[in-house]
Amino acid sequence: MRLKLYYDFLSQPSRALYIFLKKCNIPFEPQFVNLWKLENFKPEFEKINPWKKIPCIEHKGFLLSESVGIFRYLCREFKVDDHWYPKDSQLQAKVDEYLEWQHLNTRLHCTTYFRVKYLLPLRTGKPAKADVARDLQASMIECLDHIEHIWLKDNKPFIANDSISIADILAACEIEQPRLADYDPREGRPNLTAWLDRVSKELSPHYNHAHAGVNEVSSKYK
Repeated sequence: MRLKLYYDFLSQPSRALYIFLKKCNIPFEPQFVNLWKLENFKPEFEKINPWKKIPCIEHKGFLLSESVGIFRYLCREFKVDDHWYPKDSQLQAKVDEYLEWQHLNTRLHCTTYFRVKYLLPLRTGKPAKADVARDLQASMIECLDHIEHIWLKDNKPFIANDSISIADILAACEIEQPRLADYDPREGRPNLTAWLDRVSKELSPHYNHAHAGVNEVSSKYK
């Protein structure tokens, strides 16, 4: 049974996994789950993922949710280049270091800002409260500055090691998300800008395909 990916490009980790599968030439069946129509809450989807979230995968009858766990599983189960998730203990640990850090940092702050500033107003027709949006933006800016000055210090080529890894795909997809809420993460961050350009180039053309919707919305603000 071919691997199935349940996804929606509105979801950052969905984009990340889609890009990875395409880049690594791993055959899969894309299973689109429309988040805007709340298809992830349908009873038939709950049988696939009781948490009612995407992305998730099905592989030979095996169901798995949580993007970081899925990435690690794919790197074990399929033949992929070692740089994505190195077998060397220390190189792998550096990838894991970011993967653990991102949960309460990049993932939390970029997602929360996007939801409050863009998604909820779009659903409710009511703008975000100015003070709440301001505080969330401040937390997100602090996180992005940590990526600029710590993770990518001295214009380091990639997040974890000298070669691109799954950490870079996850980080880039999260950092692109605030653009939907008219925030440009590149502005004033030369290290982050150069890194995003490298990641996009490494993952071309799949990166741009997965981010077509983000690019379209962002261009309207301009």
